[in-house]
Amino acid sequence: MKRIAVLTSGGDAPGMNAAIRSATRTALYHGLSVVGIHRGFQGLIEGDMFEMTSRSVGDIIQRAGTILRSARSSEFVSRTGQKKAIQQLDAKSIEGLVIIGGDGTLKGAKALSDCGVPVIGIPATVDNDIPLSDCSIGFDTAVNTAVDAITKIRDTASSHGRNNVIEVMGRNTGHLALAAGLAGGAEYILIPERPFDIRNICNGIKEGYARGKTHSIIVVAEGVWGYSAPEESRNESIGFIIGRKVKKYTDLETRVTVLGYIQRGGTPTVRDRLLGTMFGSKSVDALIQGRTGEFTGIVGEKFQMFDIKEILISQKPINDEFCQVAALLSEM
Repeated sequence: MKRIAVLTSGGDAPGMNAAIRSATRTALYHGLSVVGIHRGFQGLIEGDMFEMTSRSVGDIIQRAGTILRSARSSEFVSRTGQKKAIQQLDAKSIEGLVIIGGDGTLKGAKALSDCGVPVIGIPATVDNDIPLSDCSIGFDTAVNTAVDAITKIRDTASSHGRNNVIEVMGRNTGHLALAAGLAGGAEYILIPERPFDIRNICNGIKEGYARGKTHSIIVVAEGVWGYSAPEESRNESIGFIIGRKVKKYTDLETRVTVLGYIQRGGTPTVRDRLLGTMFGSKSVDALIQGRTGEFTGIVGEKFQMFDIKEILISQKPINDEFCQVAALLSEM
């Protein structure tokens, strides 16, 4: 193998640049040339590429987002789009790909691998929903951002004696909400994986006030849509729907904060920089060894490779011990 390419796709995550930097410099160290692909799979289809050097990735490890930029591509989902992508790789003499992103991105990586393209994936998503790996790039930074916001909202909540509903990211899973809520001292954490009764929660809030509490924090994952009634618009954040019901059933002043894309920004934490750096280097090593259709991951403190097909056939379970402790603490 003499020439590889790197692309990022889907939602951006802090630490992606660390992975780009590491993959590029590891490849150059081994004598490979490196091509950067702009705008993910769509950029690949359109041939939006450039030659990368060691200097191309200088001074980026501390930056969030992705210097390669990202996009979603409906065209790539089709076999026709995938053939166009492969034609571009052949035209540029690219023999292997490092693809960085979340579950949708890694499924795209598998599609290319199934077509015979050597591909290694790197999990990067603030949702942390990639199975088998303990952590994905971006999760730690997003959790710290959310906890910082929860802490600041708690300060004003205690001053005014309010309930505060804080919506965090988590399209289909509650990993981010659970970690941020537990670390931020939230009274209640609502996630897609665990059913809840809003009336019971509101009764618990009123009992807390009766015991002398002056405020309550409720962290909600944006993916808690199974709770909303059919007539409620999906165009409205679930946090506001929960907030209205908390106000209705407690008759207490309630404020709603939707953290949104702030969780994807900011300087990556040390952990996300380390993950990005190690995942990037390991992915290039795997390509050089002739491996394909795999993604990098970490279990405990050990870096491992996993089959991408696991993303199609399994889901990452929620941490039951976290849930148990969160439920226990909400009673106090």
